[in-house]
Amino acid sequence: MSLTLCDLLRARARAEPEREAMAVSGTGTLSFGAWEQRSTAVAAGLLRRGVLPGERIGLVFGNADWLEYAVAFFGVLKAGAVAVPFSDQLGRADLEARLAHCGATLVLRPGELPTAEGEPAPPGAGDLAQILYTSGTTGRPKGVAATHGNLAHGWGGRRRPFAHSRHLAHAFPIGTNAGQWMLANAIGAHPAVVTLGRFTPGRFARMIEQYRAGTVFLVPTMAIELLAAGAHTRSDLSSVLLLGSAAAPLPGRIAAELTTAFPKATIANYYTSTEAAPAQTVMLYDPRRPASVGRPATGGEVRIATATGEPLPAHTTGEVWMRSPTATRSYYGDDAGTGEVFRDGWIRMGDLGYLDDDGYLHLVDRESDVIKSGAHKVSTLHVEEAVYQHPDVVEAAAVGLPHPALGTAVAVAVVGAVDHTGLRAFLQDRLAPQEMPLHLVTLDSLPRNHGGKVDKRALREVFR
Repeated sequence: MSLTLCDLLRARARAEPEREAMAVSGTGTLSFGAWEQRSTAVAAGLLRRGVLPGERIGLVFGNADWLEYAVAFFGVLKAGAVAVPFSDQLGRADLEARLAHCGATLVLRPGELPTAEGEPAPPGAGDLAQILYTSGTTGRPKGVAATHGNLAHGWGGRRRPFAHSRHLAHAFPIGTNAGQWMLANAIGAHPAVVTLGRFTPGRFARMIEQYRAGTVFLVPTMAIELLAAGAHTRSDLSSVLLLGSAAAPLPGRIAAELTTAFPKATIANYYTSTEAAPAQTVMLYDPRRPASVGRPATGGEVRIATATGEPLPAHTTGEVWMRSPTATRSYYGDDAGTGEVFRDGWIRMGDLGYLDDDGYLHLVDRESDVIKSGAHKVSTLHVEEAVYQHPDVVEAAAVGLPHPALGTAVAVAVVGAVDHTGLRAFLQDRLAPQEMPLHLVTLDSLPRNHGGKVDKRALREVFR
């Protein structure tokens, strides 16, 4: 019999009812026993209100509401309904469009959770559990549907992950794939999961010190901000033995600097997508392969192939495909899109890359971000890696802009006190002529979505 996250929560609540499962720094904690009891009451309350199996229920919560969100999410699942998580930072029009797309019949917010007495029937592993919307940084956001079995895959074994830690610290937003991964960690991993209501480098570093967190997860943006602010020099981060970066590529220079900021930590880069989870690759930082995102983990597979799925040899750039170790996800209400991306257990990642002789995956670019400049194809990731090597660059992002002769030209936005003439001279020996930025701009910050990814569509508008 396949387990569900509801099964796992029930088992931990019975075995360790008083044990802390989650905490929001400065706000409160949630034990396994309370999580189980409160979410069961919410499920009963939803059923009393007439919620039927398979109904989609929107969950709109802020990062300060992680504990109540955790209760609401499991209340929806236990009621047999489908949870559709959103950050409260999402714009009203975008939220309404997503709710309409999935046909949500109810929206829950902090302080609005119904409760009642009762013990709902448990959902099955093949039942739909969650619809999570993609970030939409490269196109229209899509609702990715996952079953209970997909969400629970890999959890429930005898050895709980991250056993070296009493606390796992993160700052991932609600409504993201990384945030949902932390929710599963709170049930299936050894440490209690702690987060904070609003990320700032100083607050995050102080939280790590306060909880003596042995495991830390962040997105590259947060790592860059933490290093730039020098927060690691004002807090004791020596408890951290594993620092994981997820949700976007981690620049090689930043990974190297993190090894100094977290002197006892192994730096790990995780690569997956909302569509591919739980398949992923993991890369422990290696100066010999600073830009690699690693090899497959959690029973999945990776291959480089053509658009039709034909495998390509090592060192040949092609589409990145990942194979799920369990039932794959799908696009909700989009059979055509599902057929394009999900094929026989394999998922097209939308990235271009290659495998080296040892099977390590190297990303070249998002397929939609590749700049076709004249007769050349330019990788924005390669351009960004070169720009990041300049010591005065704090952040960088490259995009393509229309050009009357080349078709598309390279444009780079940087954050930091960088002289443009000096930066161009610095890049002369690091980039080919077609890779050199024709446009340079310095910004106070890069435009990002609520998940921390650079919004390249918004960045193009900045240049325009």
